Amino acid sequence: MPYAPADAHVSFTLHPDHHPGVLATTSGPTSDAARSHLHDFGFRSTGPDTMVLARIDREEPYYADRAANELARYGCTVDITPALQEEIDTEWAWADYPMPWCTPEEIRQVSADAQRIHDDIATGRLNIHMHADDGHNTVAVGTYASGVRRHVHLHGENHLRQVAMTYEDETKAVAEFQRLYTVAVRPGPAPLTDLEQSVRRALCGESAPPPRRQLTEAKSASPAVAGPGEHEQFLNALFEPSQHWAKYRTWSDETTIASHESFTVRAEFDHEARHCTDTAWTIAEYDGPVGERLWWATITAGTPVPLIHAITDHLDVPLPVDAAEPHTPLEEAGWSAASHPARTTWQAPNRSVVFEYTPHSADDRWTAFGGDDPNRPAWAIRFSAGVPHDLLIQLTAAVAQGGGLPLAAVRQAPPLPRIPPHLPQPRARVR
Repeated sequence: MPYAPADAHVSFTLHPDHHPGVLATTSGPTSDAARSHLHDFGFRSTGPDTMVLARIDREEPYYADRAANELARYGCTVDITPALQEEIDTEWAWADYPMPWCTPEEIRQVSADAQRIHDDIATGRLNIHMHADDGHNTVAVGTYASGVRRHVHLHGENHLRQVAMTYEDETKAVAEFQRLYTVAVRPGPAPLTDLEQSVRRALCGESAPPPRRQLTEAKSASPAVAGPGEHEQFLNALFEPSQHWAKYRTWSDETTIASHESFTVRAEFDHEARHCTDTAWTIAEYDGPVGERLWWATITAGTPVPLIHAITDHLDVPLPVDAAEPHTPLEEAGWSAASHPARTTWQAPNRSVVFEYTPHSADDRWTAFGGDDPNRPAWAIRFSAGVPHDLLIQLTAAVAQGGGLPLAAVRQAPPLPRIPPHLPQPRARVR
C-alpha cells in the first residue's frame, strides 16, 4: 500500500461519553487517505473531520494505538492526548473472566471474534431469528445472509458472544434451538445490552442520555439510577469525623478501602467502575482478625445511594427489627410475590424493582435489582448466604419506600463490639 503524504494530520483522544472509546480528528490536504486507513481499523465517520472507534470489548485504546502506529508509518502526523496514552500503556484484565486459562492474547482474540459477530448483526449480515435467556446467558439462532450461507447458534453477550453450533440447514437450526430452550424462546434479536447501546450512540455521534431522576412517590416509585459522582460523594461522607469509618490506602488510586471502627466490616470501592452494571462496592463481614468471612455483598455503580446508605447505616448499628422476615416490608407495601422452582421473587407495583431469594445459591442468595428490563437490570445489590436478616429488612424497608432512607424504627440498641479483620490485600487493576 503506498504511503500517504506527510501533510495529513490525525489527533486521537478519548471519547467524552463512551469510555474507553476513541475520537480521531483528521486535517490536511490528504486527510481522505488517513480516514481510509482509520476505517480499516474500525473507526466510523461521525462528521466531515471526525471518526469514532467504539467496540463492545473495550479494547479501543489497543486498536487506536495500532492505527496510530500504522498512520505514522504511512507518513501521517499523529497526536495522542495524555489521557488516551495512559489507557494505551495500561495493561487491563477482565474481572472474573469465565475462561481463566486464556492468555491475554487469546482473550483479545475471543473478544475480536465477538466484535465481528456484533458487527455482523449490526450491519444485517447476520440475521437473528430468535433469542432466549437460558438462566445464565443470552442465546440466539441466526443465519448469515451473505458469503458462505450458514446457520448458527450464538451464546453469550458483548465480548463473550461466541458461535456455539453451526448448521447447514436453517430449519434444523431453528428447530433445535426451540427444542433446547422451549418456553424461553422469543422472536427476533435480544434487546441491546447497556454496552451495545452505548456503542451505538457513540457510532451515531449521539450524546449519552441524562441520568434518570429519582421519583418522589412512595411505594410505587422505583429508585433512580445513581448519577455521576454520587457514589464518590457518599464514600467521602463515610470518612467525616462524625462517621464510624476510616480510610485505608491501597497500592493504587483505583481502589479505596473503608474499614468500620468495629474492625470486622470493611467496604471496598472501585473508582474505575464507570458503567451502571459494573461492581462498584464489595462489602464483607468477618468473625475475627484471622477468622472466616461471614458474608459479603456486591453493589453495582448504578445503585441508588439511599440503598447503600441503608446497608452502611445498619452496619453502624446492627439491631433487631420489628419485621419478622426480610420480605415483610415489601408485602406491606403491596409488592406481589411469585414462587419459582429455584427462587422466590417480590416485584414492585410498577414492576421496576425486584427483590429475589434463591435458597440454593451461595453467592447470590438475596438480590435486589431495578430498571425497565428485568433481564438487564440497571442496578443490582447481591448478598451471599449468611447475610443477617435484620440487614435485609432494613434494606427492603428502604426499597419499599421507593429508595428513601430506612425506617427510623429499625434502630433500638447500641452497636455491638467487633474484632479487627485482615488488612485488605492489593487487587489487580481490572475491568
